[in-house]
Amino acid sequence: MTYDQLMADGTARLKGAGIVNARLESRWLLAHVSGCQHSELISRGPDQVPEQTIAAFLDRLSRREGREPMQHILGTTEFYGLEFLSDARALIPRPDSEIVVEMALERISREQPAFVADLGTGSGCLLAALLANRPLARGEGVEASDAAATLAGENLTRLGLADRSLVHRGSWTGWQNWAEADLIISNPPYIASAEIKGLMPEVREYDPMSALDGGTDGLDAYREIIGLAAQGMKQGAWLVFEIGFDQKEAVSALLDQAGFDEITCRKDLGGNDRAIAAKRPIV
Repeated sequence: MTYDQLMADGTARLKGAGIVNARLESRWLLAHVSGCQHSELISRGPDQVPEQTIAAFLDRLSRREGREPMQHILGTTEFYGLEFLSDARALIPRPDSEIVVEMALERISREQPAFVADLGTGSGCLLAALLANRPLARGEGVEASDAAATLAGENLTRLGLADRSLVHRGSWTGWQNWAEADLIISNPPYIASAEIKGLMPEVREYDPMSALDGGTDGLDAYREIIGLAAQGMKQGAWLVFEIGFDQKEAVSALLDQAGFDEITCRKDLGGNDRAIAAKRPIV
């Protein structure tokens, strides 16, 4: 079988499985197992494919037909210009979350030391992106899942950030460094429980449920974090959240009721409300 034939067969199978970008994903999988650049696959199109490459491709193709996320199959994904290990231990880093990082970076000086924390750090992508772009900062990821905490540690280490970071294994309710942080960032679970069943299978069946389910109205984690932050954060520190597309008003109201000010929301590239920042006032 040639490379062209194998990619065409893969495209047809992925289309049949309901994958929108079937040809592109077939090319990604073939490039991954063959060790070729995408441009090389074009020149190698008429060439015969080694049997071991065919077997590896068909294995990955079968996994993708079952709607396993491409990031899990490839084992890595890019976020904010950094490459992260990605698997079932934590939520997959997604491009929409980059706007949350941008909002946070605007509130940390490049010239001054700072301590930042990431509540529910998961893969560690938010924390790593902050530290990679603020070389004087140090940070702590807070993660209740042992599996996710391990993944975060692996990512921070492979990105050369372990000397400026640590991962607290436990809930944010038991975390003791609220008063030390200059900025706290979080992408908490925010999907309403009843909406979980309507998510795409790549999300519903492969992302950890603890990273998705935000309770009856999707706001449980926001209420808890904002309540703790209002009591424990130092004055002048910033709180930055990722939010669902329809949660701007509700989360803003929670922050306002808790005494935060300078509440600002930002949209993602798709035009949806995605990030919200607020400051604990100096009194």
